[in-house]
Amino acid sequence: MTEPHLWLRHETRTTERRTPVVPDDARRLVEAGVRLTVEDSPQRVHPTREYEAVGARIVPSGSWTSAPPDTVVLGLKELPDEPSELTHRHIFFGHAYKQQPGAAALLRRFAAGGGALLDLEYLADDHGRRLAAFGFWAGYLGAALAVLQHRGRLVAPLRPTEKGELDETLRPAPGDEEFTALVVGALGRSGRGARAAFAVAGSDPTCWDLAETRDLDRAALLAHDVMVNCVLATTPVPPFVREADLDDPARRLRTLSDVTCDVGSPLNVLPVYDRTTEWTDPVRRLRKEPPLDLIAIDNLPSLLPRESSADFSADLTPHLLDFGVDDGDGVTGGVGGPWGRCLDRFREAAARELGVTEGEFGRV
Repeated sequence: MTEPHLWLRHETRTTERRTPVVPDDARRLVEAGVRLTVEDSPQRVHPTREYEAVGARIVPSGSWTSAPPDTVVLGLKELPDEPSELTHRHIFFGHAYKQQPGAAALLRRFAAGGGALLDLEYLADDHGRRLAAFGFWAGYLGAALAVLQHRGRLVAPLRPTEKGELDETLRPAPGDEEFTALVVGALGRSGRGARAAFAVAGSDPTCWDLAETRDLDRAALLAHDVMVNCVLATTPVPPFVREADLDDPARRLRTLSDVTCDVGSPLNVLPVYDRTTEWTDPVRRLRKEPPLDLIAIDNLPSLLPRESSADFSADLTPHLLDFGVDDGDGVTGGVGGPWGRCLDRFREAAARELGVTEGEFGRV
């Protein structure tokens, strides 16, 4: 079986430092016979020369648009707005299946060009467990930023760092007051990361998961000083925090960190804000008195780009090695197993959101 042509694209978001494939794993792909093309990227945590040294072909940033049709374009975050027609198979986090803002427009671009989205969020095993995720580091950083903000030590703009340096700022210092913390979704990857960061900060958080959120004790939630939301809802659930809760006179909650960032989606469990926060301005004050600060950054792991990329790449690379090839019938060719399920989710979303079936792709 012929191996696919993988094309690692440059990330257009200026704060995105991560990569889905680190140079050591790029070497594994090349040695296995994969054709690997890597776009030059001045912001990627690993310099381009490290990919060239392991046998990847280097091309200019953004040149994936003119790649051969059978190329599989690999990235992490959103695509640029052009081209309007997407002809390739793309692997990245599309955030397009839960009616998020811009989701229909992205799906329409794929339908118009005849390409396909293989969304990394839905790369899962037979039991629905995700096979490659940044969740641990997202949770770790979501909790870390919440602690630093609550202690008055969060410095903006944020900048990428390494775990050892971050942990030095997290450890309690003389004069730090104790605080109560809550992690919602504590048993998942993000929840485990949040708990680990709180441990470094010297805090033993309350941990809630499905059992506790099924019958939510709202008063108990609002009685914590800091809350980190790590829940990725897949079906509608009652909101954890509502607008009315922000004005509850008994509210003790002062710092809210939303790791999930499902803003704009009907599945959002924190429908109390309408836009994410940014590295340049990471905190938004939702209420002045008593104060309530929100952190909602949707690429948290990029603040620890080396550690998070290494873990993600180690998980993803075996599945890239198993990726099938086009066998002559367009986007469906050779894609099976977990990647086949990704393709099925794409087709279902296109049919649901656009009323487009596979045979109609390219005629939208």
